Amino acid sequence: MKADIHPSYNAVVFQDVTSDFSFLTRSTLSSKEKIKWEDGQEYPLIKVEISSATHPFYTGKQRVSDTSGRIDKFNKRYTK
Repeated sequence: MKADIHPSYNAVVFQDVTSDFSFLTRSTLSSKEKIKWEDGQEYPLIKVEISSATHPFYTGKQRVSDTSGRIDKFNKRYTK
């Protein structure tokens, strides 16, 4: 492996902002925000919109989206 060409691979905490779910893993991402984890150490914090705690595939709950509003908005924008 060549030296100084690979990104650093460190422990990072990912936190789902829509739920109170977070997990510690390793990643090449970094952040200026820090969080104190269960083991007492501080790790960089990466905030994500969707994780396995909120994704419909894993939860089995489907979110209802406003499809009629989107269709009306599209038609209003592109009709002549």
